[in-house]
Amino acid sequence: MLLLSLDTATDTATACLWRDGDVLAESATAGRSTAAQHLLDDVDHLMRTAAVEPSQLDAIVVGTGPGTFTGLRIGLASARALGFALSVPVHGVGTLDALLCGDSVDVACIDARRGEVFCKGAGIDLCAIAPAHLAELIAPGTSLAGDGAVRYRELLEPAAVIAPDASPLHTPWARHHASLSKLWAAPEPLYVRAPDADRSPPARAAS
Repeated sequence: MLLLSLDTATDTATACLWRDGDVLAESATAGRSTAAQHLLDDVDHLMRTAAVEPSQLDAIVVGTGPGTFTGLRIGLASARALGFALSVPVHGVGTLDALLCGDSVDVACIDARRGEVFCKGAGIDLCAIAPAHLAELIAPGTSLAGDGAVRYRELLEPAAVIAPDASPLHTPWARHHASLSKLWAAPEPLYVRAPDADRSPPARAAS
């Protein structure tokens, strides 16, 4: 089965062409608020690199978050549009589940802004939580991965074990989305908490 998998939930957008367990081509584009915007260019580059035509795809898998509101919308909209245009199914997989595929990762931790992280893993149900509180909940020596672990390293260590900032463990590689077929679900965003736009106070009526 030939799959295109994508994730734009964090500041690093990843894409992958995957066939029956083998990665044919893969990309990771970093840049806050800009990485997701280059997604279709990345996909085109992967197709050309792997000498694959869009019509050959059997399905598309997209990361459903949680993560940045705008990034999620871009990734999900792109996946759905491609699926519609190519008449192939589109599946969703949680971004934290992809991070948990990293070697010896116990808890996945994504920067949620507003002084919180989205996290999931050993002993931690999916939630948005303050890093200091997470440090109190995890067992000593727990391995954390994700950009949330990097940003709040000082608060999470020494309770947690966190790989160096540049480690690939902190990236939600799209190859993992393709491999997690048992977790595939509808391509719907997993926000965990209300997006910032929904929390804004209503504008005052003009007098």
